[in-house]
Amino acid sequence: MTTLDDLAALGREEHGLAVVSTVRGDQTIQSSVVNAGVLAHPFTGEAVLGFVTYGRVKLANLRARPQVTATVRSGWRWATVEGRAELIGPDDPRPDVDAERLRLLLREVFTAAGGTHDDWDEYDRVMAEQRRTAVFVRPDRVYSNG
Repeated sequence: MTTLDDLAALGREEHGLAVVSTVRGDQTIQSSVVNAGVLAHPFTGEAVLGFVTYGRVKLANLRARPQVTATVRSGWRWATVEGRAELIGPDDPRPDVDAERLRLLLREVFTAAGGTHDDWDEYDRVMAEQRRTAVFVRPDRVYSNG
């Protein structure tokens, strides 16, 4: 049985890169590569896959249809998580997340995905300017070829 911990370990071998797939309005699949990592959900504590994103397409898809699939790979080994996305960002607010909590939350997701930064103030500025959103995927299924 594959777990989120297995997925995270495999993902770290490839710098946290994951292919994330969402469903478009016409029911076709939209995919892109993101940095993703496993972390504790900020409010429930459960293990989730997290990534940070921005832009119109992926977020519009996730807002309308929160089903998401993410796959990590290293060589011929791969692991996939399927689940529902929860969005927390400037355009997807939560009453218990103010601007300061969002700033720190975006950092938490980024570092869980293996990210580091030499200038966190610059990181924070860019995240706010680009209206980045944290995405948390609660796993319904986790599976792999190993």
